[in-house]
Amino acid sequence: MFIKFFVVLIVSLFSTPLFADTKGPAVPNYPLDKLAENIYVIHGPITTPNPQNQGFMNNPGIILTSKGVVIVDPGGTVQSGEMVLRVLKTISNKPVVAVFNTHVHGDHWLANQAIQARYPNAPIYAHPETIKKIPEGAGQEWVQLMERSTQGKSIGTRIVAANHPINNSDKITIGDTSLTIHHYGVSHTDTDIMIAVDTNKALFMGDNLFNGRLPRTAEGHIGRTIEACEKIIKINPSVIIPGHGKSGGKKMFYHSLDVLRILYTTVRQQYELDLSDFEMKPVVVKALDKYKHWETFDSLVGKSISQAYLEIEQADF
Repeated sequence: MFIKFFVVLIVSLFSTPLFADTKGPAVPNYPLDKLAENIYVIHGPITTPNPQNQGFMNNPGIILTSKGVVIVDPGGTVQSGEMVLRVLKTISNKPVVAVFNTHVHGDHWLANQAIQARYPNAPIYAHPETIKKIPEGAGQEWVQLMERSTQGKSIGTRIVAANHPINNSDKITIGDTSLTIHHYGVSHTDTDIMIAVDTNKALFMGDNLFNGRLPRTAEGHIGRTIEACEKIIKINPSVIIPGHGKSGGKKMFYHSLDVLRILYTTVRQQYELDLSDFEMKPVVVKALDKYKHWETFDSLVGKSISQAYLEIEQADF
């Protein structure tokens, strides 16, 4: 009898999810910054996910329309999404009527869960490749990454993927507000959309633009990210919201884009001198000196040099 009980106990322990009945702590409220008439952003920390930021480090956007509220990139955990909804209540009692996810990386969309729980009929828009890749494994990878990086503070987060595909040049009108979608192929990833709020001349860049943090580019193409940014700025936005870091105008835009331009130009120059990516690193780092204080610079600059080198080498054939 004892042996049978012991076996049943062991099977039960190993078949039960470790965190089945637990949930991580609430994310504290962050300030809500008004950037334009009816457009607000909660600027998250520029750090990568860790126990201190609890997995919240992107820039959720709030667009107030006559029909209701639109949320862009609600965050990377269910707790982040709940925080966004709490902060939203300080400026509007209207329902959330739409959500947009700028790309496949979960630090921008895993908070869909909180929005759907409160507003189950609100459509969630994203590029078709984002919708495709999340159930194929990208979603679960991000859930696990957040749990590891935050030491369990994101526990309770579940996958709620976008359900309405959108693509380049699509126009969506929500009440008195018109949105235009921009997608230029592979840039930060192959899933990126940028969202222009036509009535306010505001632009949500997603992770095609970082401010104060060196971008992770391994799933995309540095050269094409530069091209995408140079193309989108021609719509002449007044307010520009990066995926990470403080929002601003064109001065912020060009300063932030400059880090990729300097990187790419310097790597190309050194490539033409027949230097390897390892040999050219000191020269490239020196050229980027004014950005060396940016978050993740030390951990990502070498990888970015190698990626730029490979892109330039491939284009040379």
